[in-house]
Amino acid sequence: MDSPAAPAPAATPAPAATPAPAATPAPALSRTVDVDGPVHYADFGGDPDGATIVCVHGLGGSHRNWLAVAPGLAQLGHVLAPDLVGHGLTPAAGRVPDVEGHCRLLTGFLDRVVGRPAIVVGNSMGALVAALVASEEPELVAGLVLVDPALPVRSIARFRPSVVANFVACAIPGVGEAYLGARRRRTTAEESVLRVLRRCCVDPERLPRSVVEAHVVLTEGMDRSAADAAYLTSARSLAGRYVAPAATLAALDRVDRPTVVLHGACDRIVPLGVARALVADHPDWRLEVALHAGHAPMLEVPAWTVEVITRWVRGTGQLSGSGRSAKYSDGRLTER
Repeated sequence: MDSPAAPAPAATPAPAATPAPAATPAPALSRTVDVDGPVHYADFGGDPDGATIVCVHGLGGSHRNWLAVAPGLAQLGHVLAPDLVGHGLTPAAGRVPDVEGHCRLLTGFLDRVVGRPAIVVGNSMGALVAALVASEEPELVAGLVLVDPALPVRSIARFRPSVVANFVACAIPGVGEAYLGARRRRTTAEESVLRVLRRCCVDPERLPRSVVEAHVVLTEGMDRSAADAAYLTSARSLAGRYVAPAATLAALDRVDRPTVVLHGACDRIVPLGVARALVADHPDWRLEVALHAGHAPMLEVPAWTVEVITRWVRGTGQLSGSGRSAKYSDGRLTER
């Protein structure tokens, strides 16, 4: 996304709403590797001479969150998408599905499957996991793409009260279990998927029908009770990092990999102000904003997402260590 030094707007227009095309999900091989237990990942293939791109989903997500962007990213390199502990097709198998457990899984995956520095693309909680791994194991990461990152900032007030209330409810022993259990019993897999998409997306109708159906099929085949348990453990761990953010903020300050932040201007879960605060705290990070997207631009505006990542990878020279940096000034993104 970096180009010759010149002022750039803080927001890049994303495509306006259009009817969802009847697209076919990106073909992928389903693979499993052992990282202290089985880890499922989707292998989308791609240019073997390019980068290795590892896509990490967020809380309650799976490898299928990347179906819409995988074909475009495969033009840049080999695209892989693991399922985190207790998510998607990766069972907990005795591992704890908290942030630390997800970091251990990603570290092992990068070491055993990739074997060279990778571009790690993380959404929401997956962005936090990616950034923490880059902080602790920088030799495994060539660059970071943080999509609507659920990273702590210095004021919890930046988050919507409804989001804070949801995390508080999940954090109370027994309350979260009862709430999710009651919701699971009264909703089908399809209703559950559509509920999440309505919360995460400005207009779920923009998503290709086949991508939505792929999420429904996965959810129908899952142990939804086990998935809810993993969700609660992950959510409680994530909430703990917001309540006591000092260690996480210090880890983020140690990240020295080229980093770009992609954020939906209409995100109702992680407001745009959080991304702006992150970039203000990390002047070398760059911010790109999709005006008509919510918490999952890779699903809502996949063409924009691929274009932005492609320009960043090709334009920064970050794979050869010659990336530019950017900073905020008076609410606008300017390069330096």
